[in-house]
Amino acid sequence: MAAAAYRSGEKLVNERDGMTHDYTRKGGIVHTEIMLPAHAPPEFQDRSTLWNSVEQIERSSDAQLAREIEVALPVELSRAEQLALVRAFVKDNFVDAGMCADFAIHDRETGNPHAHIILTIRPIKENGEWGPKCRKVYDLDGQGQRIPNGKGGWKNHREDTTD
Repeated sequence: MAAAAYRSGEKLVNERDGMTHDYTRKGGIVHTEIMLPAHAPPEFQDRSTLWNSVEQIERSSDAQLAREIEVALPVELSRAEQLALVRAFVKDNFVDAGMCADFAIHDRETGNPHAHIILTIRPIKENGEWGPKCRKVYDLDGQGQRIPNGKGGWKNHREDTTD
């Protein structure tokens, strides 16, 4: 919840512990957006609803709730082109796999435009409910070394967990 509030520059209340995370004075945030699979509940377009739902599904108070990726954006592209690039990347790599994505583009005009992408660990099932967590699974060679596959060397693997 705190990461989502910070990256988006919003004020969010964590319903699980009652903590308020207020980053409304944070500067340099030029765009925020939530991208969902087509079968996700429409109320997840609200950042607070999405992340409170993620918090509620976990049984363990120290469970990993999300995964974050930060990507640099080419300064040669216009803001619209940067946004289109981030949207395509998020859709093709995460939303199409059933994950909900919350991203923010930051730019303080210092030559370092970048996007923070926060992803749910659990995908949304076709019925709109949370599925089992996705874990990183690596392909290994004969010596047990990771084999790069062009996507950071890992692929999502869904499995039921008990945390």
